[in-house]
Amino acid sequence: MLEFLTDTPWVLQVGLILGGFLLGVLTELILVRALLKIAKRTKSPWDDLVIVGLHRMPIIWGTAAGLWGAMLVRGVDPYIRVILGNVLTVAIIASLTLVAMRWASGAVDQFTSRGGTRRASTTLVNNLVKLVIFILGLFLVLQNLSIEITPLITALGIGGLAVALALQDTLGNLFAGISIILSRQVRPNDYLRLSGGEEGFVTDVKARHTTIRTFPSRNLVVIPNSVLASSIVTNYSLPRTNLWITVRVGVSYDSVLEEVERVTIEVAEQALEAVTGKKPEESPMVRYRDFGESSIDFDVLLPANKFTDQFLIRHEFIKRLHARFNDEGIQIPFPIRTLVMSNKEEVSAGDSASNPLGE
Repeated sequence: MLEFLTDTPWVLQVGLILGGFLLGVLTELILVRALLKIAKRTKSPWDDLVIVGLHRMPIIWGTAAGLWGAMLVRGVDPYIRVILGNVLTVAIIASLTLVAMRWASGAVDQFTSRGGTRRASTTLVNNLVKLVIFILGLFLVLQNLSIEITPLITALGIGGLAVALALQDTLGNLFAGISIILSRQVRPNDYLRLSGGEEGFVTDVKARHTTIRTFPSRNLVVIPNSVLASSIVTNYSLPRTNLWITVRVGVSYDSVLEEVERVTIEVAEQALEAVTGKKPEESPMVRYRDFGESSIDFDVLLPANKFTDQFLIRHEFIKRLHARFNDEGIQIPFPIRTLVMSNKEEVSAGDSASNPLGE
């Protein structure tokens, strides 16, 4: 048997390559999957991240080990051995770089979680982290291939200056996006309203623009990062998602204000419980504002857990309050204006009405 392998080294080489490939496949199908099942049973997400990052890598590494062993078999041309060695070096470094990019991207996703609630990580951060790791992997490849990287860095510096001058707007949006993310004042899933009137949920922050999804139409609005960074922005998700809704109401001057306040608060609590399914944590409030032309006006302040709840709460409250006021005999008056005219004007008006032809 040994003599056969010595006389026909290509059989041993093929066997080593196939053996390495099969070993990698078995490792992927058995060991990696078993570790992934164990990781899913734990509470920590980090072990899942580590195992998922190794997906299909054992096949590459097993095949590379088989090729390396086949390359060491007697009879391989030294020139081919050098070429295969360089190819395997590039393959190993590239695979390790890919694993590092997966782990870094997963780590960004974990760090962008808030209070146990999963938030979509921004594309810009993920891409920047992956780009840095890719560049480091590229430099390692060039270094292992004995390629001088100093002239390359110099050329990139000069070329980068020219590119920066040509792409001022793009780079401005890029750095504005980085500033938006680092400030932590605008996060994915936050509800924003810009000074220009645009509003919606933040879906992603990319290199050139930020996208928001309007409510309730669910259309996407694309905002350049530089515009967002220079706008006056109201974030309805910071420092908390709760907010107060104001509904203005007017009642007749003949109304008993204590009774109006009691009925209004009861209706507000019922409307909030009907919408949210539970009693409100904060009680609604009634605050009288002023004496109007035909009514006593007041504001009803209703607590909402998030920005999008306000529309249904307002709808339910107005509907219930109108019905309850009718049952209680509380009048919501129409606007009334009293016109006072002199006697001469009244007579003239009466004469014109009785004799339209002026005869």
